[in-house]
Amino acid sequence: MSLLATPEFWIALVQIIMINIVLSGDNAVVIALACRALPPAQQKKAIMFGSVGAIVLRIVLTFFAVMLLGLPYLKLVGAALLLWIGVGLLKGDDDEDELQGHSNLVAAIKTIIVADLVMSLDNVIGVAAAAKGSLPLLIIGLVISIPLIIYGSTLILKLMGRFPVIITIGAGLLGWVAGEMALSDPAIAGWAAERHTLHMLAPAMGALLVVATGKWLVIRSQATVEAPALDRAPS
Repeated sequence: MSLLATPEFWIALVQIIMINIVLSGDNAVVIALACRALPPAQQKKAIMFGSVGAIVLRIVLTFFAVMLLGLPYLKLVGAALLLWIGVGLLKGDDDEDELQGHSNLVAAIKTIIVADLVMSLDNVIGVAAAAKGSLPLLIIGLVISIPLIIYGSTLILKLMGRFPVIITIGAGLLGWVAGEMALSDPAIAGWAAERHTLHMLAPAMGALLVVATGKWLVIRSQATVEAPALDRAPS
């Protein structure tokens, strides 16, 4: 019970839930694409069984990630990966292949599980970093997040489209967690502990770096698309 009384626990819990929600939008698209050719009665079964299977595998991967992040230098690598994921979230990079709808229930379930597993690397790293090695916190965060992901993903996608600031906040949160994660790496934890200002500065710089880089890449991408159109315009 003492764990529940600490503000650090609740802050980390909110971070885990937020990371799961923001990074799980694409999973709703995967589920919809895989099930679109099924009869309505089978769509519910495919969504339920596919989501449960994907979540179980994600939990297993996250447990392994928490243990691995206790090794020296891996948190530094994980922090760099989180920064890259955050920038990609703002830039709108979606590298997953197009998924075909399946008329077979088992095939649709397999597609959901495999695609979700491939796409969940960002979730696994982000949640493991926010949990800071606490398995109880990890379990509670995932348990709360699961129904939000399964039943609220469509609503979340609509909210993200209507309020893009949610994506920016989520990307900034990943940068913040990356800064915290880097400082907790066993290779530099002792050095960082003696420099108290870093514990606020590094997360803030991580969040700022992700948001600024992501926004800059979006602006550059838009300028690249608009330039040929201007060249073709009649004078």
